[in-house]
Amino acid sequence: MALLPILRYPDPRLKKVAQPVEKIDDTIRKLAADMAETMYEAPGIGLAATQVDVHLQLVVIDISEDKSDLRVLINPRIERLQGCHVGEEGCLSVPGIYEKVERAEQVTVHYQDLDGKNRSFTADGLLAVCVQHELDHLNGKVFVDHLSQLKQGRIKNKLAKQARVTA
Repeated sequence: MALLPILRYPDPRLKKVAQPVEKIDDTIRKLAADMAETMYEAPGIGLAATQVDVHLQLVVIDISEDKSDLRVLINPRIERLQGCHVGEEGCLSVPGIYEKVERAEQVTVHYQDLDGKNRSFTADGLLAVCVQHELDHLNGKVFVDHLSQLKQGRIKNKLAKQARVTA
């Protein structure tokens, strides 16, 4: 397994829309394993392939405290959204920035697993937020896109300043 570089906002590659995974093979399984290792190391609770500059519909999520509930979602799609929740979100591609975002309270998601089997689950709470956040990445959206233009500008300036300080 290998750690993958995570794209940082406002990198234009984060805007690319991911393509469906046509064939689930060892290459996809290795990508999922590398993404999981990268997510855990970061540390984070979700990572979309778009964030590591692979534009395929693949997401890894694990909201457990002990890293024991890894979910790999291939070609995921949200079938049902219910309710409304506003909560603070962060992102591995937007380090150090946390803002309130409105999301559905509950989602039902359909996807394929690493064996190509069709699966689905209904999630609420943090898992529902995480699913929506990661699927946004597959559609070329970052959580910052849900914010006002003013806040987006402030975040870009803050990240640019951080990059100058660490360079």
